[in-house]
Amino acid sequence: MGSARRFVAAAGTLASVLAMVAVPSPAEAAGRCGDPRQRPWCDTSLGPDQRAGLLLARMTVDEKIALMASDDPMGGPLGGFSENAHADTNAGIPRLGIPPLYMADGPAGVRQGKATQLPAPIAVAAGFDPGAARRYGATVGWEARHRGNDVIFGPTVDVLRTPWNGRTFEAFGEDPYLSASTAASWVRGAQEQGVAASVKHLAVYTQETDRLRLNMKVAQRTLREIYLPPFEAAVKEGRAGTVMCGFGQLNGRWACEDGSVLNKILRAEWGFKGFVPSDHTAAHDAVTAANGGLDMELPIGLRFNAWNLKSAIGQKKVSQARIDGAARNILRTMFAFGVFDRAAYPNDLTRIDRTASETAARQVAEAGITLLKNTGGTLPLKAPRSVALIGKAAGENPSGFGSAQVQPFGGVTPRQGITRRAGTGTKVTYHDGGDRGRAAAAAREAEVAIVFAADGQGEFFDKSCLTLACSGLFARDHDALISEVARANPNTIVVLETGGPVTAPWADQVKGIIEAWYPGQQGGDAIARVLYGDVDPGGRLPVSFPVREGDAPTAGNPAQFPGVNKTATFSEGVFVGYRHYDAKGIAPRFPFGHGLSYTGFRYSDLSVSPTAVQVTVTNTGSRSGIAVPQLYLGLPSPGVDVPQPPRQLKGYQKVSLAPGASTRVTFPLTSRSLAYWNDSANAWKVAAGCYKVMVGNSSRDIALTSSFAQGGGAC
Repeated sequence: MGSARRFVAAAGTLASVLAMVAVPSPAEAAGRCGDPRQRPWCDTSLGPDQRAGLLLARMTVDEKIALMASDDPMGGPLGGFSENAHADTNAGIPRLGIPPLYMADGPAGVRQGKATQLPAPIAVAAGFDPGAARRYGATVGWEARHRGNDVIFGPTVDVLRTPWNGRTFEAFGEDPYLSASTAASWVRGAQEQGVAASVKHLAVYTQETDRLRLNMKVAQRTLREIYLPPFEAAVKEGRAGTVMCGFGQLNGRWACEDGSVLNKILRAEWGFKGFVPSDHTAAHDAVTAANGGLDMELPIGLRFNAWNLKSAIGQKKVSQARIDGAARNILRTMFAFGVFDRAAYPNDLTRIDRTASETAARQVAEAGITLLKNTGGTLPLKAPRSVALIGKAAGENPSGFGSAQVQPFGGVTPRQGITRRAGTGTKVTYHDGGDRGRAAAAAREAEVAIVFAADGQGEFFDKSCLTLACSGLFARDHDALISEVARANPNTIVVLETGGPVTAPWADQVKGIIEAWYPGQQGGDAIARVLYGDVDPGGRLPVSFPVREGDAPTAGNPAQFPGVNKTATFSEGVFVGYRHYDAKGIAPRFPFGHGLSYTGFRYSDLSVSPTAVQVTVTNTGSRSGIAVPQLYLGLPSPGVDVPQPPRQLKGYQKVSLAPGASTRVTFPLTSRSLAYWNDSANAWKVAAGCYKVMVGNSSRDIALTSSFAQGGGAC
């Protein structure tokens, strides 16, 4: 399978993940299963369920239990540093032709030796573009396959609850609808490459503080409307092969032992047919984990081993049917993804098309780079005679750390990209910003000053503040540096390379602000192309930026975050992210959905019905540009016990328009678009009443409004 097939598959119509992966390439067609005459489960004309059943009947109890744990003690945080270190490995059962199963970390690229360092996942969400998410997943899946893996641990789809979360960069932001559509596309792209995605971390994982022991008290409506939709979409629309359960407790039940989620919601309600692996060491008790729906313990069988499980069977604490069910889920997934019917994927770097991956990395970065401010048309740059680049991050490619950290093949820093793009006619100077006085002097001598400011975040630790004064791995007071440079040069532009929102107290002092996130190994070229207008900035904010820390969700409420006595109470309910700001009447610095273009757009001819909203978008400027019209609905409240946010994202589209061009955009609506979770009915319900319709550029920049009545209600 070459790179051309890879990206054709990523862009084309997905008829069936299972149909796609069932046909290995000629070089990989030598199956490991064996002769169907001796091993009937090796008959490829049978379906995955039939084959799993035939094989299961030949397995001993010990062999079934052996499938239920990884055999790799070097997995997880200890893995990923060498070319051959998979995150986890199940050794298989040679007697029956059950092949090994190899797994790798991969939310931001493959974490196994060196790989393409893609932009942080939050940059994918900023793209507001399912096509870009699918290409991202395809790139990760392709490289995971050619590092010899069958399963890739990604994407991370945990909805952002608090901006102090150390893993903000690793997921898709604060909105469940945006996260859901991004997740489903990512999964499709990855699995079209013949590897199984592992969506994580079911069901609620929102902070690093006390993450191993935290009890999260979450109401059912909040769970259903905010935290579960990305997992549901990944399973129902993306057809994810595996779903990883996380750390901590949900309402007193450990995530990897919670049958109300794993058995009732994931399997019975959503129809999930794959297997559930644990996050590393997240299983606490063999009996409750087995009965609760966990299929495979990672990184080794601390709980899922023959001693514990055979004893539990003998004492009738765990049924043989449950052991069979776990083994069946694993085998069925392996059959569905062709693991039995091909040679093991080779760990062969030469088969990775570096050019295709680097192009994908750059284009995804460009699609997510977000123009936050552009006073007086300062951007795009108009061939300035001199440019001063200031800040250590101009010479680096920052990234988040932890299991999503990637060791890049190479990279282009912003300093390299801008210097190359500026050409010989522009003098480009660089100062690392360590001495603010000298940095200001360098800025004063240049026509344009560009300050690069990065934060530091990642797994294991939450952020201590939302300012750039505590910038973690890049520990300098970037806020003070930006203000100093802005005083020295009126044409100061700030390029943020952060994993999430910051307060930006200097925003009124500078002419332009770009949020580039952690832009990956090709970030330097992507940033340069946006600064010079070679491409329109394609990003829109997947998270709200507060004016001050006290404005942000969970601020000043220890019971909400970081919790009291290792208990976090989600008393804010569904008022997460921009819903919080809107309900409390707090103006954010930059609202959810915000992002500027180098041209302007007009919205007109709004048409509304309960099944679709349509609007015409027109480019009113003199340049081609990217518009991202967004649909928000204000749902009626069925009662005081079900408060509704002023608006919720229910649709978006990304369109590129030439000067003067128009297009008609349609946002389909379903009953789910209008529904709320009714606790007493334990079901989705549509309330009678007036549904407010808002279309615009962001959650706070609404261009057109209308309404429609539903269920006998009136407007």
